[in-house]
Amino acid sequence: MKIEFSGRPLLAMTMSAAVLAGCVSSAAVIPQPRAQAPATQQPQSQPQAVRGPSGSVTVPIGQPVPSAMPRPAGPLDPGFRRAPAGLQDRIHALWSAFPGKTGIAVQRIDGEWTLSHRGGDLFPQQSVSKLWVALTVLDAVDQGRLTLDQRVRIGPEDLTLFYQPIAARVRAEGSVTLSVRDLIEIAITQSDNTANDSLLRTVGGPDAVRRFIAKKDLGAIRFGPGERLLQAGTAGLKWQQAYSVGRAFQQARAALPDATRRAARNAYLANPPDGASPTAIANALTRLARGALLSTESTEYLLAVMSRTKSGPRRLKAGLPADWKFLHKTGTGQDYKGSTAGYNDIGIATAPDGTRYAIVVLLGDTSAPVPARMELMQAVSSAVAAYHGK
Repeated sequence: MKIEFSGRPLLAMTMSAAVLAGCVSSAAVIPQPRAQAPATQQPQSQPQAVRGPSGSVTVPIGQPVPSAMPRPAGPLDPGFRRAPAGLQDRIHALWSAFPGKTGIAVQRIDGEWTLSHRGGDLFPQQSVSKLWVALTVLDAVDQGRLTLDQRVRIGPEDLTLFYQPIAARVRAEGSVTLSVRDLIEIAITQSDNTANDSLLRTVGGPDAVRRFIAKKDLGAIRFGPGERLLQAGTAGLKWQQAYSVGRAFQQARAALPDATRRAARNAYLANPPDGASPTAIANALTRLARGALLSTESTEYLLAVMSRTKSGPRRLKAGLPADWKFLHKTGTGQDYKGSTAGYNDIGIATAPDGTRYAIVVLLGDTSAPVPARMELMQAVSSAVAAYHGK
């Protein structure tokens, strides 16, 4: 079931954040889809026992409902085919009251429903797009074109901008050589821009990521030109490698005429080259968790890396109870006069009983203070947990 809402007048909102940090785990359990009966098959007079992969035996009651979604191994709980009663209204209230362009999607990974608000609109991803780079690299590993132990050299000419802890080592040592495995870890858990662009260069550039997205039919997910060109274009600059040193980029950006800066930002927001829709991201997370995008080994590896993400501890993660597990990827764009072009968090939340939800909150353009942005994200994940099982 998919529920969409149209825009409503924006209201001022004050949200309180009663939060607990969610526990981080290494890997999620990947369900094995059951075989579906052909549509033309008639129900049999007696239920037929089915032995699952683990040796357990289940007995279906009546003819199964045709669905592309995998079914759980045990009895269906009320929230398998429909969203919990009240969750739809709660998410809608949060979405409609928050100032700015906001996209939210919640999908039950082991179920059959999705709730979304502006679910089909394109929002700037910013560092959320690092997930697609990692997926493309791991797909190449699965195909034997790369290995996790392959070494990648990074020199001064490869440095990017903003957050790049690797840069200090490069400047101190002249260059560094890291494995693909190391670069994935740093790019996802620390959101290091140079690590991400080094992976991107190694796997074949932006076109390789776009081919992966198309091959896997991920839908409304774009991939931009890489960090340097994307951030320079968003600011109204043309990239120069000198911008990778210190605060040179920020100084050049501050020297631009305000009209140039504003026009570049508006153009980016109107048609983001790294844009993606909340529902497409939620569906991609669902397919990743189910093992439908990568090999089992690569799936478990990437989910484990995402569970170690250090950025955004006060975003979606902070709204979940302590006994829930969470793995995710954040994204944050450039600020301009109090507004941010992309303030995001996407992830997979796992309840104590093993039920999993893909949660996506994308703030395309908002002037709300950062604490209020985090409170919105916490309120969304908190609502998912509060209505779980109802």
